Amino acid sequence: MTARHFDLLCLGEPLGEFNATRGEAGAFLFGHGGDTSNCAVAAARQGLSVGYLGALGDDSAGHSLRALWSREGIDDSHVATHPTAPTGLYFVEHGPAGHVFSYLRAGSASSLYGPRDLPADAIRSARIVQASGISQAISASACDAVFAAFETARQAGVLTAYDTNLRLKLWPLTRARAIIHAACALSDIVLPGLDDAAQLTGLSDPDRIADFYLGLGAKVVALTMGSEGSLVATPQRRERFRPIRVEAIDATGAGDCYDGAFLAEYLRTDDAFAAGAYANVAAALSTQGYGAVAPLPRRADVEARIAMEAAGR
Repeated sequence: MTARHFDLLCLGEPLGEFNATRGEAGAFLFGHGGDTSNCAVAAARQGLSVGYLGALGDDSAGHSLRALWSREGIDDSHVATHPTAPTGLYFVEHGPAGHVFSYLRAGSASSLYGPRDLPADAIRSARIVQASGISQAISASACDAVFAAFETARQAGVLTAYDTNLRLKLWPLTRARAIIHAACALSDIVLPGLDDAAQLTGLSDPDRIADFYLGLGAKVVALTMGSEGSLVATPQRRERFRPIRVEAIDATGAGDCYDGAFLAEYLRTDDAFAAGAYANVAAALSTQGYGAVAPLPRRADVEARIAMEAAGR
């Protein structure tokens, strides 16, 4: 059977989400999360052909994730169903310092995924393969799967993209640095967040952080800086994008939205700076509702806000 051609393949850990509302105490909304799954949805809503690589449990959270992907037009034919291991879950609570995450993911189906499970033909047929630090932190086999996927992609001339997404509850900083730096060295596009990058590199200046990842071999670095906006850098040029003012409610999926929107616009325009401007707006819009997935904007929403910004409104 001939492999389907995808604009984007995302590899990692899908999760069921329980997000605390600011209403009734102890009330949680069920939704969907996992950084690379959020990226896949964000990219699909910008018009990309997207597939997902990974594994789910044969449980209600896993079935719900497949239903989500079906609604969003995301291909899950390369997502395995584990007969006994569960789909991971996480909880989001909102405090004075922002959102706080807690997880139930030990022994999950995603953590049992490994290089042997990768569909090499699908990877070779994609335009971009995307993964993250979390994709690698959940287990040694999942870590090796990302390296194997990226090696397969690069040998086939397929672009690779990596979000550093550091979670120190999953692994110690020394190991995270070694693995994440090695993955970035295999990445054409590196998508770090400022706080994570500062811990990983020991640097605080955004330009020096961009230089660090360019020095590892990245063709493009797109650094998100929260309320400070974002920075896009290539070896030849760099540009900062101011933050977009919105009534922010929940920033759970903002970084993942940035990734998906950036990759979608980069494939559409072949212009990292156009992609950065577009993703900067998309990520801001994604904070206007609860949960990682529900507020992710569609292309029409992003383009309308870009037009408003251009008109000075």
